[in-house]
Amino acid sequence: MARQNANQGLSIGQAAGPYDIDALVTSLAELQNSHLDLGSVLVPVVEGGQVTVEMTADHQPEAVYLVTPFGRIGVAAFAAPKTPGLWREVVRELAESLRDSGAGTSIEDGHWGREVVAEVPGTVHRFIGVDGPRWLVRCVSSGPTEATEPLSQLARAVLAESVVRRGNEPYPPREALPIELPDVLAAQVAAAQQEMAESGEPGFENIDAGADEVSEQGLDAQGFNSDGVSAGGALDQLAQATVVPSDEPDYDDPVADDHGDDPDGQAQDPARGADAPSTGSAMQRLRRSWRR
Repeated sequence: MARQNANQGLSIGQAAGPYDIDALVTSLAELQNSHLDLGSVLVPVVEGGQVTVEMTADHQPEAVYLVTPFGRIGVAAFAAPKTPGLWREVVRELAESLRDSGAGTSIEDGHWGREVVAEVPGTVHRFIGVDGPRWLVRCVSSGPTEATEPLSQLARAVLAESVVRRGNEPYPPREALPIELPDVLAAQVAAAQQEMAESGEPGFENIDAGADEVSEQGLDAQGFNSDGVSAGGALDQLAQATVVPSDEPDYDDPVADDHGDDPDGQAQDPARGADAPSTGSAMQRLRRSWRR
């Protein structure tokens, strides 16, 4: 379903998205504490959630996820032709890829049209796509089977309040639109890279920004500042984000090319257990397949 200019003149908060940024009357200043501005897409934060940024092997941001009590949600934007219908093509390719990976795969009708659902033991992945003016936005939710319904509802709510900033650059269709990290998150990525270099470890360490980064945002002990930044809002969640490598999945991902060091394909995290909701890698194979 194409959004095109159907949301012209609408404001954030009406759940009428995903929105094209050029069609909004809401200012960017008004979104500062409610949305993560990732350059090509602005994603609303979830109350009680956390933020995880996933880095490529060459230390570039690959994806940013909202980690919620029900599972993980990621929103990404891609270039698309002027003629809508890219998501219809992707649904077929994605379903085939997931089935080939051994996941139980189905296609369901959702608010915006077809959604792809992939099930592996203990985990459900849901893919929701929406065609817009020269862009496609895709939401992926991943979480334990018992949280399928609340996570699905939350993912749709996040997508309905997301904003796409396509820009005028000539990207080829299916090319992922670039992610630009907010300053506080970019600083944490730099800190993670520095820590990796100093420790000699091949991967990133999870970084908690702690009090120093929070104080840079001007937050007081109660979580508010003179500009009305609230605890749990976008700036607060960014200040507590974590940084992880994208080549270290911590669950049985039906799309990823590999499953870590576990010979059975189930990456284990002894601190959280094998069945813990994912906060790690996702959709790497799909992202590469779109460029074929």
